[in-house]
Parts: sequence; C-alpha cells; structure tokens
Amino acid sequence: MRIAVYPGSFDPITNGHLDVIKRASRLYDKLVVGVLSNGNKTPLFSVEERVAMITSVTNSIENVEVDTFEGLLVDFAASKNATVIVKGLRTVADFEYEFQMALLNKALNPEYETMFMMTDTKYSYISSSMVRELAGFHGDLTGLVPCEIIEKIKEKYK
Repeated sequence: MRIAVYPGSFDPITNGHLDVIKRASRLYDKLVVGVLSNGNKTPLFSVEERVAMITSVTNSIENVEVDTFEGLLVDFAASKNATVIVKGLRTVADFEYEFQMALLNKALNPEYETMFMMTDTKYSYISSSMVRELAGFHGDLTGLVPCEIIEKIKEKYK
C-alpha cells in the first residue's frame, strides 16, 4: 500500500490546501493529512478545530485520513507507515524553504521521498495567514477557503 503524508498547520485550511489534498489522494492508496501542533505558535484555531474543519471538507474522499502530530515529521510519517511526504508549493519562495526541509528529512531518514505538488494557479496567491488577515478586516473569504468553514472563521473575529 502506498501511503503519503501531507503535513501542515492548516490554520485554516485553504482552497489551495484542498486542491493539493484532492490531487494527491488520487496518486496514493492513502493520504494522511498531518495537522501540526506546534507549542511555539499561537494558532487562530485549536488543533482539534483544524482537524474537524479538514475532516468536514474531505469526508467525501475515502482514502484521506486526518490526524495530528507534534515533533519530527519523519517520526509521524513512520507512525503512519508512509514513505512519501507531499508538499504543496505556490511560489519559488515556497520551493526554496521546502527544498531545504526535504533535504533535512532525507538526512533524518533516507527512506522518505518528498513529492512537490504545485497548487492550481488560481490558488497560488492564497495563504492561511492572508486568509486570517482578510478575515480580521471582515473581508470576503469566498473562493479562498472551502465554503463550509467560512462562518467558523468569521466567528473568530466577532
């Protein structure tokens, strides 16, 4: 069975993330969306809220599992029996950072391959931080995030 992990903070999940999830799920028998719980950051949504939102927008994709992790990505991947790490890219700047991370992960465990997947160009300008900033100014989130979670985001800024 070919298992891949798609890690991220997903605070919140965007349509760009969802695009990568849908496309990667067609390439692997199982895709585990790994929601990072990072004690050094203060996210807008709790890890439980992020898992719930991702689960709600991916529940129709049978081979997608959503889980949380702390610590090293390679350890999480090993716990899921994954051999591939999927990384979504929007820009060249994303590639530079993710390339370094891929090399580090390869050094930590040579068994893992990183697959870079470009998001659809219509989502290339969307980031979670941009969504949070726009929501903070009560901007329109239509087309940026899955419609099912727009109200959840707006609630955080009431």
